[in-house]
Formats: sequence, C-alpha cells, structure tokens
Amino acid sequence: MLAWCLMPNHFHLMVEVREVVLAKTSEGFTQNEALTTNPRTFNDSIGLMLRSYTRAINKQEGKSGSLFRKETKAECITKTEGITPSFYHSDFGTVINTHNIEEDYPQVCFDYIHQNPVRANLVKLAEEWEFSSYRDYCGLRNGKLVNPACALKYGINLEV
Repeated sequence: MLAWCLMPNHFHLMVEVREVVLAKTSEGFTQNEALTTNPRTFNDSIGLMLRSYTRAINKQEGKSGSLFRKETKAECITKTEGITPSFYHSDFGTVINTHNIEEDYPQVCFDYIHQNPVRANLVKLAEEWEFSSYRDYCGLRNGKLVNPACALKYGINLEV
C-alpha cells in the first residue's frame, strides 16, 4: 500500500498490484476457463473485499444492508489509456495536469489522497487527520500499512 485515507463517507487506497490471480468462480469454472469466459477484474476483487467486510460488520452488529455505495470503483493509475487529466489545487487556483501524465499521475494521486480531508474542510492541515497515511509519511506515526520504498519506485516525492 502506498497511501490511504478514510473519510466519513468514502475512502481512498493507493496500492501496487503485483500479480492478478483469478480465483475459481461461483459458476465452477476452472482457472483456465475463467481466463477465457469470466475473468475477475481488480474492481471485482475490491467489490469482493467490500462485500466480505460488510457481511462481517453486519454479523457483528446484528444488522443487514449495504455499508458502501454502488459507485465504489478502482482505477489503474499506471496505464495512461483512459486516464483523464488530473485536477489539483495550487496557489494560483485549480490546475489541470496534462504534462507527462503517465509520469506525474502517481504523485497527483498520492497528493490528492492526503489532501482530501483538507479539501473537505475536516482539518486545516493534512497531518491533523488521524485516518490517513499522511501522518506516517511526516513522521507523526510509525504505521505498518504503507510501503515508502514502493512509493519511491513510482517516482513519488515523499517529502510532505
């Protein structure tokens, strides 16, 4: 995991996917059959994780129903096909990042995740938000979820 942020109504995870392994589907396909007929996407895997979490919380609380919105999505940021220009805030207003998008986008995503609580007016400074990896990167916490070496591999500037 490179970065994360839990917000009151959504969350952000920036992860490196090293390998995609297709699991046996409920329809009983073998792995090779699943490859040609019904491959599981990364979004499907995220959905499976969210459904499992929802079942566990509902069981724990004696409730039923969904915990997450249907619009939950995952996007690959290392492939430039289909990536729209990123928007980021600067001292001069909102800027569209169109320069070297394939190189800059991981940094834009990393910064966007950590600035989300500030943009939502939940805190004045990113380090004030307890539910983010920003505190790990600025030395206020020694969390075990993030992998700074992996972030550096993608050219992400870790100086916060």
